[in-house]
Amino acid sequence: MTGGAGFIGSELVQQLSTQDADVIVADNLINGRRENLEQSFKYGADLVVADIRDKNRMEDLIRGIDIIFNLACLGVRHSLHSPLENHEVNSTAILSLLMIARKAGIKRFIHISSSEVYGTAIHVPMTEEHPTFPMTVYGASKLAGESYARAFHRTYGFSVVIVRPFNTYGPHCHHEGDSGEVIPKFLLRSLVGRQIIIFGDGTQTRDFLHVSDSARGILLAGLSDDAVGQTINLGSGNEITIAELAREVISVSGRQDTPVVHDAPRPGDTMHLYADIGKANHILGFQPKVTLREGLENLKNWYLSLGQPPEVLLEREVVHNWESGGLHINGA
Repeated sequence: MTGGAGFIGSELVQQLSTQDADVIVADNLINGRRENLEQSFKYGADLVVADIRDKNRMEDLIRGIDIIFNLACLGVRHSLHSPLENHEVNSTAILSLLMIARKAGIKRFIHISSSEVYGTAIHVPMTEEHPTFPMTVYGASKLAGESYARAFHRTYGFSVVIVRPFNTYGPHCHHEGDSGEVIPKFLLRSLVGRQIIIFGDGTQTRDFLHVSDSARGILLAGLSDDAVGQTINLGSGNEITIAELAREVISVSGRQDTPVVHDAPRPGDTMHLYADIGKANHILGFQPKVTLREGLENLKNWYLSLGQPPEVLLEREVVHNWESGGLHINGA
């Protein structure tokens, strides 16, 4: 598995490991963390520190492997300040890995794409046939990567599955640096009564899926013969505005004194993302198990179990995390 020490990847490793699968994780630990895999190590998972762009290393690592779950990527905000590197990891490296995997006789290749390939919704809920008009280099690079995977299936008959998760959150999610996302940033700030910062007017909508559901859906897709050659959405099947999300986070944190402020819209931000998960249900039998409220409570409890106060965790937050170098205003 590439990117298996990251947020979604480490949850997928955990689910695979507890099912007695032999899991080898390749991760360069730029965004992933060794400690994310501590529980999986107990079940025999192995971590190799390697970069997906290292062709020779990838060739060595996939010998004898049956299935590749590809979760290696660089994220949305990273693409705004480092577009070429973002493309290299999310697109060029995927083409190289597909070539290596096909030559090695890999039985199945599960490529994890993103809802960002759609751009902002033209109509909702969004089926897999919704037009793809990505608004960032990240979205474009993810679309290119999945297009390469799809082409390998159509041209060579290579066994490929493409999964498009919508906005995932939960334990091990990122609040720090250019990987920081809205739910962890909102929740940590609210836990200490610091202002929640909404970029834009807050009418943007998202479809949030707990990481345990996201990883379970990816696993189902990877093990389903009927999923081969398919592109499949994974989401909760519900949408919520960012303003409503802020209110829900404040309720979960118990800090009703948390101020909410608005800043200028983020560049390349999509207005609406809302998944139609009918295909995932039909092919995989997938239905989300964790409600948003349950997931937020779960994430809060995880943060409180870390032994580090939220104030300390927030020291690594970058507010304008799409800017090269970022702008730290952690005390705001």
